[in-house]
Amino acid sequence: MKTYAGFWKRAGAFALDYIVILGYLLGIALLSLLANAIFGVNEWLFADRIRAQFVAFLMVTLPVTLYFAISESSASQATWGKRRLKLKVIDRDGNQIGSGRSLARTLLKFIPWELSHTLIWQIYFSTQIESIWINYGFTLVYLLIGLNIASLLLTKSHQTLYDLLTNTYVIRSG
Repeated sequence: MKTYAGFWKRAGAFALDYIVILGYLLGIALLSLLANAIFGVNEWLFADRIRAQFVAFLMVTLPVTLYFAISESSASQATWGKRRLKLKVIDRDGNQIGSGRSLARTLLKFIPWELSHTLIWQIYFSTQIESIWINYGFTLVYLLIGLNIASLLLTKSHQTLYDLLTNTYVIRSG
């Protein structure tokens, strides 16, 4: 019998995964400081909004996305945080999800995250943009996060929007 993982278990797993992400970000920050001290690359890497967004995507978003997508489509069916809390991601029939579905699930999960990064870069580089568009953007971010939390709390199978769209479930595995 499947026991679906509820809000607190999933939030706890994500918090543990965020420790991994923070460790990675710390490593990137230290390497960036070192590269900038030796070569002065930050001025070039972050010269404009598009380049800054692209560099941030390659250095942060892409590796984090791959961490989730590869981990959840692996034999363990879980990230490090999910494994610690004995959770795994499955399909409707209880099987391991494929890499395509896992990538789609992860991309949908991180839309609010990437949208907020885009908005922050926009604020940093373009002070002329009307703040109403930034407000609309952040409203969309919070709406998507709220809808994911609401669907997690309100569906019998504790599925987020991205779970519903990819037909995946997070269950207790132990």
